[in-house]
Amino acid sequence: MSDEALADLRRRLQATRWPDRETVADPSQGAQLAKLQELVRYWGSDYDWRKAEAKLNALPQFMTTIDRVDIHFIHVRSPHKDALPLIITHGWPGSVFEQIKLIGPLTDPTSFGGRAEDAFDVVIPSLPGFGFSERPAESGWGLERIGSAWAVLMQRLGYTRYVAQGGDWGAGVVQAMGRQAPAELLGIHSNLPAAITNEVGAALGGAPAAGFSEKERAAVDDLRAYVGNGGLAYLVMMGARPQAVGYGLTDSPTGLAGWMLVHGGFDKWTYGKDPKQSPTRDDVLDNFTLYWLTNTAASSARIYWENRGRDLISAAAQKTDEISVPVAITVFPDEVFRAQESWARRAFRNLIYFNEADRGGHFAMWEHPELFAAELRAAFRSLR
Repeated sequence: MSDEALADLRRRLQATRWPDRETVADPSQGAQLAKLQELVRYWGSDYDWRKAEAKLNALPQFMTTIDRVDIHFIHVRSPHKDALPLIITHGWPGSVFEQIKLIGPLTDPTSFGGRAEDAFDVVIPSLPGFGFSERPAESGWGLERIGSAWAVLMQRLGYTRYVAQGGDWGAGVVQAMGRQAPAELLGIHSNLPAAITNEVGAALGGAPAAGFSEKERAAVDDLRAYVGNGGLAYLVMMGARPQAVGYGLTDSPTGLAGWMLVHGGFDKWTYGKDPKQSPTRDDVLDNFTLYWLTNTAASSARIYWENRGRDLISAAAQKTDEISVPVAITVFPDEVFRAQESWARRAFRNLIYFNEADRGGHFAMWEHPELFAAELRAAFRSLR
């Protein structure tokens, strides 16, 4: 990115017109003023995008045109023989920055406590309209079209057998791939599976949770509370009017940060107060700056419009009964929706792996990359 673009970003940050302070002592009204002001101050004065560029430029990156859209992707081959090819898909407001720390443990497991036979070749594409991938000029880029594009990408790379992983919108993409079941796809892994069956959906709606364990009832109660407190309001807004949301986020980097902090879940982190905590403040700003510099606030929001009314975690909406390929699931304790094994077994007829991790949340691969890599090794071991 040019020096002029970075200078413009700093000017906009420093010229932010701030609203008054929220009237509550928590983020229930949105990103808290004092916290956002401190982040924006750092972003506009001390943050260095060139370090983020260096992270990306240290990796093999490519562009290819699929279905008239240029797709950006990272492709890292393992030094180990017979590595299993793996394509990983991010969501919103994520990007390829989520997966960078995963690449080492996946491609070179012997350097991270794993075995050579657990190695992966890793492909990490940017979703259409996200990051360095082209912004589609036409509608129709829903989950199925992206899933088909990923199958084409893996074929072009010469892979005759591979597995796929996704969380957030990436989970929807790999479930679409599971429904499409290209001959080369051995199985899929999700950390946000569509495991809300009709029975679970009824319990979320207030019906008696007869036969549910205490743990299952707790998962239902927590998800109901999240939805009831407006946790999905951003989804409704971007699903209904992504262009309207995009105008403000495209014009104001502070607005972009304020929107993504709360709705993306980034507000749960301490932004560098604990230097060992991942993602760090700089990690989060790498992600925000990528959205800003590539002007993809509106185009990325359209994935909600393309899939409006289609709940990512509903088994019926995601047609999980049509998924015949093997399915692996990892549940992280701080995720908003904690799928239960009994639900997952009803939703997916070919569930080969289910595990509940001891730490991590919605961005678990970013928070705990080595743990996440270990989960993928275990999840796909039987498919090698």
